[in-house]
Amino acid sequence: MKEKNFKERTNEQIRAPQVRVVDEDGNSLGVMTNSDALFISRSRGLDLVEISPNSKPPVCKIVDYGKFNYERQKKEKLAKKNQHVMHIKEIRFNPNTDTHDIEFKTKHLRQFLMEGHKVKAYVMFKGRMITHPEIGHKLMNEIVEKLNDISKIEAPPKMEGKTLFAFFLPDKHKVQVYKDTLAKAGKTEEIPSKEDKTEKEKEKENA
Repeated sequence: MKEKNFKERTNEQIRAPQVRVVDEDGNSLGVMTNSDALFISRSRGLDLVEISPNSKPPVCKIVDYGKFNYERQKKEKLAKKNQHVMHIKEIRFNPNTDTHDIEFKTKHLRQFLMEGHKVKAYVMFKGRMITHPEIGHKLMNEIVEKLNDISKIEAPPKMEGKTLFAFFLPDKHKVQVYKDTLAKAGKTEEIPSKEDKTEKEKEKENA
């Protein structure tokens, strides 16, 4: 059979004098010499593939190498397709953020979580605000409470320098329960719109 340039050693490329052999059906044929294993694979019109080179002795499998790689590549493509890339979305709060802004920004955090993203909520202390960290902690606890029904917190809120932050991960079970509850009530998750702006954004427009 035609040799293919893949990462495993096959057939005559296998250097170990003795190998443990598994046949195409997954049955163990035991330990034998390299030449005997190669003879068996050739007699069946198949290839000898070294699937575990670090074992003692190395483990080899008798397979159709072309089919072996086709199946492997198909599995890798499927795994890649099903792999969800999680992006971290960040929303900044200030210790003196007003109620409307908290609601607006929390809606964005919820939207990101519902879309499957990891989110970071952080409170930035400026100037003398750092002398009142309890205000930031109170705000962060409020954020945690508002996200609790669809997320799980990665670790307790942490203070670094003048920033208090926490990471949240979407909880698939909670999200599904929440979606089911909304569906039964004939509602949908409220998504922040461009018109639903924070007070500070409105002030900038009116300035």
